[in-house]
Amino acid sequence: MKKLVVIYILILLITFSCTTQKKLTYLYNLPETAEPQHFPYEIPLYRVQYKDILYVDIKMLNTEGKIENILSGANVYGQTYMQGEANQYLAGYPVDKEGNIQLPVFGKINVSGKTLPEIRQMIQSKVDSVYRYAYTDVKLLSFRFTVLGEARNPGSFSNYNDYLTVFEAIGRAGGVGDFGRRDRVLVVRTTPEGTVTYRVNLQDKNLLTSQAYFLMPNDVLIVEPEKHKIFNMNLPTISFVITTVSSAITTTLLLINYFKK
Repeated sequence: MKKLVVIYILILLITFSCTTQKKLTYLYNLPETAEPQHFPYEIPLYRVQYKDILYVDIKMLNTEGKIENILSGANVYGQTYMQGEANQYLAGYPVDKEGNIQLPVFGKINVSGKTLPEIRQMIQSKVDSVYRYAYTDVKLLSFRFTVLGEARNPGSFSNYNDYLTVFEAIGRAGGVGDFGRRDRVLVVRTTPEGTVTYRVNLQDKNLLTSQAYFLMPNDVLIVEPEKHKIFNMNLPTISFVITTVSSAITTTLLLINYFKK
């Protein structure tokens, strides 16, 4: 009886623990060739909304031939990168409920629903009416994303580049964990029109042309678990039950044999 129980447990372990190379490989269906593969893409333009924080830098050439910052505190972008969210809030320009940012000298500027190039052009037009030889730069400070589920180091992260791919986001979270499914990752995106979801497969080359390949600010990635994770989590309980039942059967058989004598 005990041998049968041991064999049963071994069969279960083999069944639920086998992992193929295909399951572990990203973009496994790319052709195995030395020739470069081309996948056309278009980086989506993010439209600024309420609670975003913008970095605005306006530089000009002064009468002494030196570069001068027109906005006080506008030279702290590098510091913001180093010091985190607190400095973002203090040094950046938050978008209020009406969609405005408040700039020194230039006052309120409505930026809601506009892209960063559009906002830069708007501010540059105002700058040109006051200063000569001035340059405006606008960046999004509040580009954050979250990775949940079966990643090795799930959490929320900040991005200080103009764009971010789903692979870079997964990499920031330490990669997919041992129990994570590379073929089932959910991307949850909040837009002014509502919430949009995308189901992506990190093993499929078609991801490279997907609308979810480039992430947007506030995107959430959820890596789904493998089915055998549930089995592994319940394995101690299953083992305990099997051992208890096995012991009870063994004891019962011993008692039956004892009273037959």
